[in-house]
Amino acid sequence: MKPIPTPLDRIIAIVERLRDPVDGCDWDRVQTFATIAPYTIEEAYEVADAIARDDMAALKDELGDLLFQVVLHSRIAEQLGAFSLGDVAAAIADKMERRHPHLFGDAEARPDWETLKAAERSDAASALDGVALALPALMRAEKLQKRAARTGFDWPDASGPRAKIDEELVEIEAASTPAEHEDEVGDLLFAVVNYARHLGVDPEVALRGANAKFEGRFRSIETVPGFAGMSLDEKERLWVAVKKK
Repeated sequence: MKPIPTPLDRIIAIVERLRDPVDGCDWDRVQTFATIAPYTIEEAYEVADAIARDDMAALKDELGDLLFQVVLHSRIAEQLGAFSLGDVAAAIADKMERRHPHLFGDAEARPDWETLKAAERSDAASALDGVALALPALMRAEKLQKRAARTGFDWPDASGPRAKIDEELVEIEAASTPAEHEDEVGDLLFAVVNYARHLGVDPEVALRGANAKFEGRFRSIETVPGFAGMSLDEKERLWVAVKKK
């Protein structure tokens, strides 16, 4: 009796058909890792957005879109003779078992997660190796700072990065060219991320929340009749009123 295909078997077969070099989809069969990478990043963000909205139907759909990206990348790699979807699954299974020796091995206590990850990078040339360039800038700044901190290169408490913010603000005021302003604003943002890290705040999550808050408040005031023609003071009074609510 022929086994009934699982949903995963089905999507694998669909991607194989799409990537068929002769009879496949004209768009899918010419894609490369590089051309579909932006879509992979976009799908990951859409997963995060569905989670933030607590929309389970959307989350199911977005996880499916992200899974499609994984299967498609794996199929491209398989056609190049590099690795298969099975290899991808085996690699992550091995990694998870290795990082949880107290559950899948002989360790009696749960080891420190970061220590295990650091051991896996023991042959890296730099403590900063492996921090993906494609990460959002705030997230990448935090990861770079955390990596550097593991070597002892870090402020002992939040007062250091807080003082650095004031220092960077002074340097922005002293800047005189667009290039200098860009450079100093970058330093300020990096310092703010460092301060957030010392406060135990995820800067990416915090800014996403601030964006949502601004969007909600602005949408409330822009619907007021005559908003476009109001003075800045009048708009500010509306803004303050919405904030109080």
